Amino acid sequence: MKTTISILAVLTGLISFGFAPNSESITVKGSDTMVILAQRWAENYMSKHPEVTIQVTGGGSGTGISALINGTTDICDASRPMKQSEREKLKQRFNTLGVEIKSARDGLAVYVQESNPVKELTLQQLKEIYTGKITNWKQVGGNDVKIILYSRENNSGTYVYFKDNVLGGEDYAASAQNMPGTAAVVNAVSKDKNGIGYGGAAYGKGIRFVKIKRDADSPAYEPTKESIMSGNYPISRFLYMYTRSKPTGALKEYIDWILSSEGQAIVSTVGYFPVK
Repeated sequence: MKTTISILAVLTGLISFGFAPNSESITVKGSDTMVILAQRWAENYMSKHPEVTIQVTGGGSGTGISALINGTTDICDASRPMKQSEREKLKQRFNTLGVEIKSARDGLAVYVQESNPVKELTLQQLKEIYTGKITNWKQVGGNDVKIILYSRENNSGTYVYFKDNVLGGEDYAASAQNMPGTAAVVNAVSKDKNGIGYGGAAYGKGIRFVKIKRDADSPAYEPTKESIMSGNYPISRFLYMYTRSKPTGALKEYIDWILSSEGQAIVSTVGYFPVK
């Protein structure tokens, strides 16, 4: 009798804490750029689908891709496309190259402190700043002080995207300080009048965006919805979700919701831009 009562008590306790039978669990891991957006998606979806539990963690795109390959996450969030070598690892383990889903657009913003007099940069100037060829703000129309570089860590999709698409594959300057997340980059720049950083446009709080020009003769643009959707802003990208295979069941329903008008409205609320 005591055993029966104990079991009933445990079951009652579980139910009271929200553990329902036949519940579905979805894990999401990866991009720090996307983590706020992913959390907002999860919170909104779970509020309307209490039978589904969604766990979201960051760590960087590389961390999420590794988790996908290792079979420890259902969805990998990535701010860059998967590399062919990563897809091959996925194929070796699961006999699939994975499924790529474009879930949002982002303008990769360049941050400075509000007091910095430099209002715009060309892509070439930005490249030379981050590869160490330009080291003083005076060289780009600013004050006669050393430029302090803030970057992301090398497991970050933003780090890889910036290196490939802004630096042309060249190495970052040795003086660049690698930060653990976009929020950390923004925080550092907001406290450093000589600093410069880069990251998702949605994180732009307490700093100012530098307008970016394709070249010296082109107009300069901030990462706004209009400039990104039109293709005028020169550093824009898709934000991706990856699954090991074609989604089914609760996973498919969740991803379909993310791509719906309701899910894409949340993209705009967070500060990114819809895929359509």
